[in-house]
Amino acid sequence: MTNIQTPQILPEVCIGLPQWQHGRWPTTWFGHSKGTSLGRYATQLNSVEGNTTFYHLPTPDTVLTWHKSTPAAFRFTFKFHRSISHEGRLSQNIPMACQQLILLSSLEEKLGLVMLQLPASFGPAGLAELDTFLAGLPKAFRYAVEVRHLAFFAKRDDEKALNRCLMRHNVNRVIMDTRALFSGPVDCELTAEVRTKKPRVPVNVIATADQPVMRFVGNNDDSDNEACLLPWVAKCHQWRQQGKTCYLFFHRPDNQDAPWLAQQFIRLYNSQFAEHALPLLSFNPEQTDTAQSSLF
Repeated sequence: MTNIQTPQILPEVCIGLPQWQHGRWPTTWFGHSKGTSLGRYATQLNSVEGNTTFYHLPTPDTVLTWHKSTPAAFRFTFKFHRSISHEGRLSQNIPMACQQLILLSSLEEKLGLVMLQLPASFGPAGLAELDTFLAGLPKAFRYAVEVRHLAFFAKRDDEKALNRCLMRHNVNRVIMDTRALFSGPVDCELTAEVRTKKPRVPVNVIATADQPVMRFVGNNDDSDNEACLLPWVAKCHQWRQQGKTCYLFFHRPDNQDAPWLAQQFIRLYNSQFAEHALPLLSFNPEQTDTAQSSLF
């Protein structure tokens, strides 16, 4: 009797972009302008990196609309407002953080992660504040922390202390991969501008909790992006085999091009792990060839 093995069921991969709407996407991606932008986006990708809450908090009605516009499996990742992460002491901002969490709680299970994005000035001296802040947050939510101070990338005591802090609170460390962005020549003014805004930090890969987060910033060269994406294919699959849910967010110098970068990763993943293939995006067939030729 033939022993037929059923493929292992792995956790899903949450793939998203830094925004869910762009003026060009109805033509180049969706192929039509019917329906809300978030609703159309959510038919193709199952997550989004919601930068909007870093600058402005939504109304309760808006949050309910987001919930109604997305399928059950969709997962939002929102940032704590900048007044929490960039102003004053973290320990004093716990009440504000809790208020934001109450606001977002109507997303229910669709609230995947809440991210604390710390400024580059936040260094090892602030670890006690971070520890107090994380300890004061409600345990019902899942969190991620992004640091930019170079001491946290030196693989020495300061970085080890940060990682231990995150592990103690079951909080994910955000991994920022900007290698592709800083590869090759500056091909346009926008790339030069984005290079001044994105951090150029080492890519130290670690999962401090069960929802590892990777923010990938590509450039406008397909081969550069592929070289930097390939290691993430294997790492993503390894994390899935360990029972972790990966959150992968894809940026380009002009984020109108970000859907093609996400598609590039998905194709690379599926070519290596076809038995655990990820859903491909679909593009407006009348525009795809033109759009892709202009990108690559």
